[in-house]
Amino acid sequence: MTKKVAILYGGLSTEREVSLNTGKSIFDALKDKDFDTVLIDAGRDLSEKLREIGPDVAVIALHGKYGEDGCVQGLLEILGIPYTGPGVMACSLAMNKIMTKKIFIYENIPTPEFLVIDGKRSSPVEISQIVLNKMKLPVVIKSASQGSSIGVCFAFQEDEVKEGIVECLKYDNEILVEQFIKGRELTVSVMGNSDPVVLPILEIVSQSGLYDYHAKYTTGASSHFAAELPEAINKEIRGIAARAYRAVGCRGLSRVDFLLSENNEPYVLEINTSPGMTATSLFPDAARAAGISFPDLIERLINYAFQAPNT
Repeated sequence: MTKKVAILYGGLSTEREVSLNTGKSIFDALKDKDFDTVLIDAGRDLSEKLREIGPDVAVIALHGKYGEDGCVQGLLEILGIPYTGPGVMACSLAMNKIMTKKIFIYENIPTPEFLVIDGKRSSPVEISQIVLNKMKLPVVIKSASQGSSIGVCFAFQEDEVKEGIVECLKYDNEILVEQFIKGRELTVSVMGNSDPVVLPILEIVSQSGLYDYHAKYTTGASSHFAAELPEAINKEIRGIAARAYRAVGCRGLSRVDFLLSENNEPYVLEINTSPGMTATSLFPDAARAAGISFPDLIERLINYAFQAPNT
């Protein structure tokens, strides 16, 4: 019997446009697979739409708030619909960069030094002074719960600290200030449930030297390719990625983002529980490097969803 697959895309977050592209790419990838596939724009009437359609499984192609923060995952569990990707707890933890960092520290997973700021308690001027007193420039200033590099600012000079704080406060009252690590940007895609598979490491190079929103989503602003690393470092990074995946409680799929310092020391930045899934995105390219086509990758993720336990 043909399974009915609902692709949840669009949504209500600041990453809506990215999500629309992800959802359409997944829909196209499943055209030649034995599924009855439908696209659902995940608005506030999502529950009614799911009850009306009655899918056997949901493919989560959402990014950002309500989509990868555990909210839609909780709804799907209430409705008894299996879904791709991690469960409620892992998504909620990974969406908040500060909580993720705390888990990394507890699990001895290397991550850049950081400072947590409550934007409700101090003015941008006061916050910038705290940062300058406690950390060395350059730093990276991040809104705690945004993705796709939205609400991420780089500060190389003192006046840029306040500017970055003002920008990040537009998205979140919690701010993460992280020590800037000069080095190579790497990403490691992991897939599976109890016995996850670590896909080949990709390296990302942006024209500006900073992998921000512009670099991610502007044609020609960045490129990615299989990383050339000494075997020992390759093995170390893959091992850390698997540890981070398990530490946060991921299942199905996630992407672990790294910086490799000029001294070849790896640092985990964050975990993305709903990575971009266009045919040319990082996760599908890593799968392709492992010999897995984009349509076959999506089919595997659907199979993982049927095998996954509840949160």
